[in-house]
Amino acid sequence: MNSGRKQKYKKVAILLAVALAVVFSWLPQVDNQAQDQIDQGLQRALVSFASARALNAAISVAQGTEASIEPAGVGFTFTPGEVLDPVNDLVEKFSDLMLLASLSFGVQKVLTEMGAFWLVSLLLSLTALLWSRAYLIGLEPSVLTRRLLIILIAVRFALPIITIGSDLIFDKFLAAEYQTSQEFIDSSSSEMEEFNQSNADIAEEQSIIERFRNWSQNISFESPIDELKAAADNTIEHVVNLMVIFVLQTLLLPLLILWVIYNTAKRLIQGSSAPRGNSHIQRPS
Repeated sequence: MNSGRKQKYKKVAILLAVALAVVFSWLPQVDNQAQDQIDQGLQRALVSFASARALNAAISVAQGTEASIEPAGVGFTFTPGEVLDPVNDLVEKFSDLMLLASLSFGVQKVLTEMGAFWLVSLLLSLTALLWSRAYLIGLEPSVLTRRLLIILIAVRFALPIITIGSDLIFDKFLAAEYQTSQEFIDSSSSEMEEFNQSNADIAEEQSIIERFRNWSQNISFESPIDELKAAADNTIEHVVNLMVIFVLQTLLLPLLILWVIYNTAKRLIQGSSAPRGNSHIQRPS
């Protein structure tokens, strides 16, 4: 009796799940939410890409300012080019990664639109109708029908699930780190531009004697090289943080969710291919 009730409840649950899949396949809410999440991710990637290019340009200019900030040949030689070269290389790689992240979000957007195409929902509805009809009257749906139903559900909902799932993880664990690192990169870019502008103004307006006088009045025991190295180390840390965040959101998390969806669909297809009714086969006495 309990076994019969369990089978009945299982049958009803499966029918409800398929019916909900068909209903949601025609509703735009899930697709709209996925599109909004993709647009937000694309906007973040483009902002970070623009920040990386601006920082790269500012560092490239700063690397050629050795002569303008050397204090009249007295004391020490300040060589920002040597200090900033590793940072500049990393920022260039970071900008390339941001471009790839932007392309990834663009591809996700196109694939989501393709999955939401009305023909996919129509095929899903027709396949679900054939499957439900056989299921309700007690017949065994064909293996082809069951496989096609599972595949169409995966095609219709895989990208929205991946997008919404990865964005939920981003909001929960990565958003604060992204905001902090992005603000630091923007600040570093602005400071580097101010640094370049101040040295350009000094080179144009001050004589060598005036530069030496200003330097001697503001001299400190801490070398500007040490300050620049510290700033470079902080910049590297935040750039790496942003790289990790975007690799997680655009590559690792989508692949992980896709792997879960693929294995779930594979198990369902393999289960649907297994012959039923083995319990009615009598063993020889």
